[in-house]
Amino acid sequence: MRLTRFTDYALRVLILLGLSDDRLVTIGEISTRYDISSNHLTKVVQKLAQCGYIETVRGKGGGIRLIREPAEIRLGDVVRNLEEDMTVVECFDRARNTCAIEPDCRLQSVLRDSLSAFLGELDRHTLADLTKPRRKLKFLLDLSS
Repeated sequence: MRLTRFTDYALRVLILLGLSDDRLVTIGEISTRYDISSNHLTKVVQKLAQCGYIETVRGKGGGIRLIREPAEIRLGDVVRNLEEDMTVVECFDRARNTCAIEPDCRLQSVLRDSLSAFLGELDRHTLADLTKPRRKLKFLLDLSS
């Protein structure tokens, strides 16, 4: 399983917000701290707001912040909400499947179980888990001040 860059960036945004102690953070600040295009981040932030993880505050002094406690944000849920296509192989999509051996192939069930295990492991962790070690991460992101 490979996560899209979009989901990777979303998780990074959530980590930074989880370390920011309810302070409003701008997209520009996140862009600088992670060296990611602010255009990409704008789309990520919009989706995170739609999913109910963050709030956006417009205007001078505005920014974004978490609206849920980090311990309430399960990583599996984030990935499910952001990954548009969890079709690991063609046979997961009945409409597009052209595999000749699909009726008797064992690979499909192995991959389904693997995807389930992957998401299950993510479900065991929350954003709070990703914000440790807090001081070191704050230092690395230059949030110490």
